[in-house]
Amino acid sequence: MLEERLRVPQIASGDLLRAAVRNGTDLGRQAKQFMDRGALVPDELVLGMIDERLGQPDAREGFILDGFPRTVPQAEALDRKLSARGIAIDRVVAVNVPDAEIIQRISGRRTCRGCGAMFHVVFDPPREANTCSKCGAELYQRDDDAEKTVRARLEVYAQSTAPLIAYYSARQLLKEIDGTGSPKSIEQRILDALGLN
Repeated sequence: MLEERLRVPQIASGDLLRAAVRNGTDLGRQAKQFMDRGALVPDELVLGMIDERLGQPDAREGFILDGFPRTVPQAEALDRKLSARGIAIDRVVAVNVPDAEIIQRISGRRTCRGCGAMFHVVFDPPREANTCSKCGAELYQRDDDAEKTVRARLEVYAQSTAPLIAYYSARQLLKEIDGTGSPKSIEQRILDALGLN
């Protein structure tokens, strides 16, 4: 939604990592070991990938980082890399959702092996169980969407990512919003927080 509205790319660290895994790159093989158990991929791997992506032409007029940074050291390293490019983060949105709802949302996701379409067993089920409504290929649950992995990720979040709230709040960049409710209502809260109504 923001990508379309602002006409800048959304750079999702998870998407970049999954693409590296899917393509069998050296980075992908290293990252997969951490992703499969819900652990954070080491900073040097993620930072190199993000920095490379930020150097692409479509990111010159701005970008939206999604899922990055995940730790204060990553945020500090990102600040240094951006500063070297003569730019800085101008806004940060924290979307707050209770753990139980996060577990339900993520563990219910199913991905198409053929076209990559996403479905949810409760909120957006396919017309036929385990079959993509778009291309007919098999749906599967990614390893990092399994409930056990999601719970591990929530523990990592509490220890490693939650401190970013104070980091960005101290810089007066943080806007926190309620991430419960319909996608449309959450979208409106994000737009309001960013002054984009």
